[in-house]
Amino acid sequence: MDIMWIIFAVFLFIACAILLVLEIFVPSFGFITICAIVCLIAGGAIFFEYGQISGWIGIAVAAIVIPIVWILTYRFFPKTPVGKKLILGKPEGGRGDGIPDRRTLDELLMKKGIVRTPLRPVGTCEFDGQRVECVSERGYIDKDRLVQVIRVEGPQVTVRVVSEAKES
Repeated sequence: MDIMWIIFAVFLFIACAILLVLEIFVPSFGFITICAIVCLIAGGAIFFEYGQISGWIGIAVAAIVIPIVWILTYRFFPKTPVGKKLILGKPEGGRGDGIPDRRTLDELLMKKGIVRTPLRPVGTCEFDGQRVECVSERGYIDKDRLVQVIRVEGPQVTVRVVSEAKES
């Protein structure tokens, strides 16, 4: 068996794995997947050209090489400059899911805070330096108004305007 053909067949298997990874990021309507399948078939055909045993060895090589390329890609791609731009990082603060835990929300009951984004009727309020998504009791509330938490039901915090005067 000519060594160059073996190297080319393994290269086709690696190209298949890379194309399958690329299919995730590039909308090609299946064209990239078809190219990956062609690479897989061509690599296998090169190995089978030299005999049935060589062909099955080639299939085993593909079964090993393709998952290794996938694992390496998913392990190292997020650390590359392109990967850092494409993949979102973990949210800052909190539990990581963007919603404060129930105990933290229960502690807000009857606390006063400032509206940071207009409540239409949902927006953001700040209580002791912590920003929380809130729902107004009645309609629209302007930014910078003083509000008080009147109810906490699950992740929903309901507030009402304390005074009509704006506070900075």
